[in-house]
Amino acid sequence: MDAAERDLLAETLRKTMTAVSGPELDAALTEFGWADLLASSPDVAIPLVFGLLGETGAHAPLINDVILGAVGGTVPLPYAGGSWVVWERAGGAGATLDGDVWLRPVEVGAPVPMAAGRRALGWWLVGISRAMLSLARQHALDRVQFGRPLASFQAVRHRLAETLVAIEGAEATLVAARDELGSLLAKAAAGRAALTTARHCQQVLGGIGFTAEHDLHRHVRRALVLDGLLGSARELTAEAGALVRQQRVAPRLVELS
Repeated sequence: MDAAERDLLAETLRKTMTAVSGPELDAALTEFGWADLLASSPDVAIPLVFGLLGETGAHAPLINDVILGAVGGTVPLPYAGGSWVVWERAGGAGATLDGDVWLRPVEVGAPVPMAAGRRALGWWLVGISRAMLSLARQHALDRVQFGRPLASFQAVRHRLAETLVAIEGAEATLVAARDELGSLLAKAAAGRAALTTARHCQQVLGGIGFTAEHDLHRHVRRALVLDGLLGSARELTAEAGALVRQQRVAPRLVELS
């Protein structure tokens, strides 16, 4: 798939995700050929689709497909704190972790392959981070204080710059991730980037960022929920540290020439 084809695919997916979400998006992507795309070109499908889920604010239970390697099923997934959840494909009774998605706690689960799923969630978190940064950046350009645009104040610029560095760093880690450890570190980096983004963008947006009318709180809530899925940033960082202490070596994600 060349750059032009990828851009066309991204634009089509963006329009679909802007129009529908949840079960409707799940059905639309199935009809679109999500299963074939995931099977034939996972290195294109996962970053593109999950990144756009984050940027558009849409959601669908596609993490099941990545972990199972097949479209249409569900599986209990490990969650932060040693708990388990199921991302259902249809609604039902019971509490959810996020009022917008059917991510429900369950009592037990079994080990599942997590490397691809962690990379997918990492791309989703990066997409959410970019959406939050876009909201804060636009507010800083539009808002005027003391006769000057908010974006002209150095403190605001520093927060936005630090946010962008965190997002770009997480994305670079995701691009480099290929094995279990790389995927673990990429998910941790994406989770930390999302939390950093939420904190800085909330500060830039000020009071309006706390209101139900503004979109920021939806992205923040989604980032907090996804950070815990397949291991939170804090848990994964501790796990990576324990592995390095045990092996007494820090492997490189990318071999430098």
